[in-house]
Parts: sequence; C-alpha cells; structure tokens
Amino acid sequence: MYTASDTRYETLPYHRCGSSGLKLPAISLGLWHNFGDTASFEMMEQLCFTAFDHGITHFDLANNYGPKPGSAEKNFGRILKEHLKLYRDELIISTKAGYDMWEGPYGNWGSRKYLIASLDQSLKRLGLDYVDIFYHHRMDPETPLEETMGALDYAVKSGKALYAGLSNYDGPTMEKASKILADLHCPFVINQNRYSIFDRKIEQNGLKASAAKLKKGIIAFSPLAQGLLTDRYLNGIPKDSRIRTDGRFLKESILTDDKLSQIRALHQIACERGQTLAEMALAWILKDGVVTSVLIGASKPEQILDNIKAVSHISFSEEELKKIDEISLC
Repeated sequence: MYTASDTRYETLPYHRCGSSGLKLPAISLGLWHNFGDTASFEMMEQLCFTAFDHGITHFDLANNYGPKPGSAEKNFGRILKEHLKLYRDELIISTKAGYDMWEGPYGNWGSRKYLIASLDQSLKRLGLDYVDIFYHHRMDPETPLEETMGALDYAVKSGKALYAGLSNYDGPTMEKASKILADLHCPFVINQNRYSIFDRKIEQNGLKASAAKLKKGIIAFSPLAQGLLTDRYLNGIPKDSRIRTDGRFLKESILTDDKLSQIRALHQIACERGQTLAEMALAWILKDGVVTSVLIGASKPEQILDNIKAVSHISFSEEELKKIDEISLC
C-alpha cells in the first residue's frame, strides 16, 4: 500500500483560482497521453505517486482520454481505489465532456443530455461520488449557451461536481457563460486552454484578459508545445521521438529549419537563466500570476521532477521577455 511523503507540501506553491476559495498547485498532472490502455499500469502508478509526493494534488482527465476513450479515467480510478483512497480529500480531480465519446447524436458537443450522461459515466469509471471540477470541453456552435451552462449548474447542485470549468472557450463566449453561471449562483472558477511560448491564442482571442478581468483562474495545457519547448529537438528529430512513433499530436512537418532555429535561440536564453528550455517554458506561463496552474504530461517520473523545478525561478527581465517574443512571434 502506497504511503504519501510527509514532505509533500514543501515543494510547490498553491495559487488561488481567481477570486474563488479553490487553490491549485502551480504544476498539475494531465492524464491525456500516458494513462490509456496502451500504457504500463505500473508506470501510471509511479507517475501518480511521484506527483503527489511532490505536492501535485491536481489530476486532470476527460471522458475521452485514452486510448481507448474512457480508459484514462478507468485506470486512474483503479489507482484511486488501490492507493489514493485515503487521500481523496487532499486531491483535486477534474474531468470534462465535449468531444466525441459514443455513437449517435447524444455523445458529443454540449447538450444537457450529453453532459450529464457523460459525467455519470465518468464517475462510474473513476469510482467516485463527485469530481472537484467538471468542465465543458469545447464551445458548441449549435447548442444554446444557456443549456450547456444549465447542465454545469445541475452537475454542481446535484453534488456530482464541486466547481464548474470551461475549456477551449474564447474570451467573449467565456464572458457570456460566466454571466449565466453567476446568475445561477454556480461556482465557475477556471478556464483550461492551450498556452505556450509558441501558442498565444488566449492572448489573441481575449480569454486571458477576460479571465483576469473577471477574476477567474486559467490552467494551461500543452505548455511545452508537444515537446518542442524541450531539449529533445535541439539537434533534429530523435529516432524514438513521438513524432516518429505517434504522429497524432505533433507532425514532423512542423520541425522546419526556422522552427529549429527558434528552439535553439530559446534554449540559449534558458541556459543564460540557469534553466532547461522546458523549465523556462513553464516558468514563462506562470510569470504574471494570471495563469493559476500549468498542466504537464509525463511518461516517466523523472520528467515530473524536472518540470517542478520551474517554480523556483518564474521572474523574467523585460529584456528576456522581449527576446522571447522576438524569437517566438517572428
């Protein structure tokens, strides 16, 4: 039986989600890539133990994480049952619904029918009575926003979730959703969006500014741009790279000569700061206090230990920020 480290709360700072009472660790663990049926269960256990032993209390899932869809929740549910049950009240467990999950017209998007049914299925796979955060995973251009937000409100008021979240929303739509949820007195506390040095979409679509204005949290996924913002590609594409073994998320065509030059230039700035490129990339996201937490993925415990080092140095000079922008936005 796993026993958590007595020093688990001495590693990471915890940031409040906007103006809510909920705090998240500066680094959270995402279970997108390495918790499906094709992964080693023993490695999943070690990833969770390493994360929690070092203060990562937040584990992020979605109904469709796998492969196959649902398997990440099922595998994490087994780890909860066998090892982490005693620590449930110390954990923040989140899940989502919004992408294609099952056949027919009720297994996708943002209808009340789909969201509530999906949450019920997620709770069964996880073996839980409730999740801490339930997200709508993406904007639905056809379902009325009032219906989707009403489903999140029901999830909270039924006791199946403690907080509501939105994922992949832009600023204007998030503001409309926030008003609906505020009128319903539903605790909407956080937005989950892609954000990295190489992906500034939330700066461009108003989400980051709107979250700061409304005092809502942000948790950033893909902070390392699927591995581009690491030392892995400084000298080209390794033979065992995910690009070569699994091209679902990162295409070889992305690694042009110009992109490699950007990566090397950013690596040089990181070296001058006394950090790895990955550490600097994570620190850059946390630099201004608008982002509550950064979601990392990991295939081995050492990656978690390396990534949490980023929190020790998140301040940047104006000159450093200017150089990073000049390199990454060109």
